Amino acid sequence: MPSERRAVLLLLALAVAGQGLRLWVVRPGTAPGDITLIGADPTARLGAHRDSSLIAARPLAPGERIDLDQAPAAELTRLPGVGPGLARRIVADREAHGGFGMLEALDRVPGVGPRMLTSLADIVRFSTPPPPASMPTGLVDLNTATADQLERLPHLGPHLAAQIVADRNRHGRFPAVDSLVRVPGVGPATVERIRRLVRVD
Repeated sequence: MPSERRAVLLLLALAVAGQGLRLWVVRPGTAPGDITLIGADPTARLGAHRDSSLIAARPLAPGERIDLDQAPAAELTRLPGVGPGLARRIVADREAHGGFGMLEALDRVPGVGPRMLTSLADIVRFSTPPPPASMPTGLVDLNTATADQLERLPHLGPHLAAQIVADRNRHGRFPAVDSLVRVPGVGPATVERIRRLVRVD
């Protein structure tokens, strides 16, 4: 058989096989030329959204506790007072700084205050160990604390802690907790978040 004839027959066989495959894969009513990804389910995203909505709407069972060190944002929204935005901030903080380990550490997340901590006390748990004993437990004196001690306070990272110490060395002692606003990068909101954890002597 001449090679030209073999090539024509091969092309014809491929065309027939391709048409047969298209008829087998394409659903009835699909427009010609439509592309369907095998395994793609157009309802999959809707189903995932429905499942996360069901999780958020499910009330806590008696005695149930949510692990703040591992629960996804959708699960965290089941907690009283925790909406989607706060749930995402909790997860983001956890990914950036590690697990909380104890209820008091949750206060480092913007939007969490003493009232929320009280309301969550009996319905949350922690799977990571609590912070080391070197974390400040009493009130931290802004006029004597080292940058390392200040860094361990919620809402203060290494940069702000170093800024506070540098400002103190340059301008002298802080006469009041509110004087922290003179430090570049420290605003009234930050002062309010750490007010109950610091003092000036």
